Amino acid sequence: MRTVLIYSKNNFGIGKVRGGLGMDQWLYLGEMIKVNSEKFPDKMAVKDETRTLTFKEYNERSCRLANGLMRLGISKGDRMAIISQNCIEWMEIYAATAKSGIIAVPINWRLTAPDIAYIINDSDTKAFIVQNAFVSEVEKARKDLKGVKHFIYIGPRESIPRGWVHLEDVVAKGGPEEPKVKIQGEETWIQLYTSGTTGKPKGVLRSHRSYLAFFLLTDIEFQFHRDDIGMYVMPLCHVNSTFFSFDLTYIGASVYIFPDFNFRAERMLEVIDREKITFTSLVPTHYALILSLPEEVKKGFNGKSIKHLLCSSAPVRQQTKRDIMKFFPNAKLFEAYGSTEAGLVTLLRPEEQLTYLGSVGKENVGAPILKILDENKRPVPEGEVGELYSKGPMIFTEYYHLPEKTKEAFTEDGFFTAGDMARKDKDGYYYIVDRKANMIITGGEHVYPTEVEEVVARHPGVFDLAVIGTPHEKWGEQVTAIVVIREGSTVTEEEIIEFCKDKLASFKRPKRVIFIKNEEMPRTTTGKILHRVLRERYSK
Repeated sequence: MRTVLIYSKNNFGIGKVRGGLGMDQWLYLGEMIKVNSEKFPDKMAVKDETRTLTFKEYNERSCRLANGLMRLGISKGDRMAIISQNCIEWMEIYAATAKSGIIAVPINWRLTAPDIAYIINDSDTKAFIVQNAFVSEVEKARKDLKGVKHFIYIGPRESIPRGWVHLEDVVAKGGPEEPKVKIQGEETWIQLYTSGTTGKPKGVLRSHRSYLAFFLLTDIEFQFHRDDIGMYVMPLCHVNSTFFSFDLTYIGASVYIFPDFNFRAERMLEVIDREKITFTSLVPTHYALILSLPEEVKKGFNGKSIKHLLCSSAPVRQQTKRDIMKFFPNAKLFEAYGSTEAGLVTLLRPEEQLTYLGSVGKENVGAPILKILDENKRPVPEGEVGELYSKGPMIFTEYYHLPEKTKEAFTEDGFFTAGDMARKDKDGYYYIVDRKANMIITGGEHVYPTEVEEVVARHPGVFDLAVIGTPHEKWGEQVTAIVVIREGSTVTEEEIIEFCKDKLASFKRPKRVIFIKNEEMPRTTTGKILHRVLRERYSK
């Protein structure tokens, strides 16, 4: 009997190939790990500082964990939260949820008890996996956790709290067979929470299919190969790591998990050389710390294995970009713009880095032309600033329990905005101006902090900074620079203001400069500065 293949498109543009049984024929991550365990059984799949798993071992442990979780009564569609620093267990947990249909809810380990409780309750979490370092914070929140029935522990057995179950016991009680669960592409795999840079975190539902789109399309853009070894420094609770770790896993490449607590640039360079890392994704803060290492340390770094580098999650300053390319001369540098909701939106490709400094590039392959719209959802003229809207197969499904917020974020024809302001030049390249919520209005004039930050950052005594608006009796808001001084430098408020005098219009220049220590600068887990927190701190 002949099987007829029918090709149809879903709402987000990814086709489904359906056979005679009407089955979705895409292989999602859980299935692809099984395939790779048969194709490359003895090849390294994932490694951290404590252990290494081949693809065969990785698949078996993921199956055992998935089956063990289901034996506990955690079923397809149930939410399971995870709070942990970077470790190999993250990769096992994500793979187990990809196989079982359990929805993973990663939690930022820097959060305090009230924030943890908010996400647990908002997500309707039923099980909570907690690394030993965070047990005390979770116990503080425990009385406020409404629906959690199972607490699962990662860490030394002698420290396990009473009534909790050890993750290894869950693995031991699960069988090695593939879970008897059918995964559909439109079903949710991971429920991520936005960083809350402009308000309360929102639960972002991302489907198995949206991740598959990311894996395949970025593998095309970056030309990844199964011989690559990626190193993941970004926290595995963050969308960046869920994207860029598993796109390598999907094609049978290897992954090294770097500890994300107390980032040490010198240690990272040692790992790159030792493990022959070919790709890593970092934020501008990571690169700044690498570039500020003593010259004798940098001279001892080989780094010839690095073929691809990505800078994302926050704007990268132009001088930093030049310095990165000089320090990693064999690497192709990509700069990306995207969001938890939209996935990868634009890429500035290696050959464009010095030609279009300051740009985030053009549309990612597989996506339609972006829109830049005014407040009335009308296109703005070329070169003018408006709100950026994107669309494509990586897009999220919805905000959990927030239908109105979901509706507000989309146009009628399905384009989404994360609230970023941008402009487009005559060559079709996009420039992120700033987040809409960060815009300063002083004396009726609009000031975008990124433009001011770019200028102040050129001062040789400035290590890092953020620009915010603080209340002013006459002008409504005044431009205020929050500055971290470079180690060994001495800088005054007057020097910073004078430095900007011939570089910015008078209304854009900082009227106030506040100096703080680097550890006092509020950041997300990816190093993105929380302007909202700074406004709250200095507006009183």
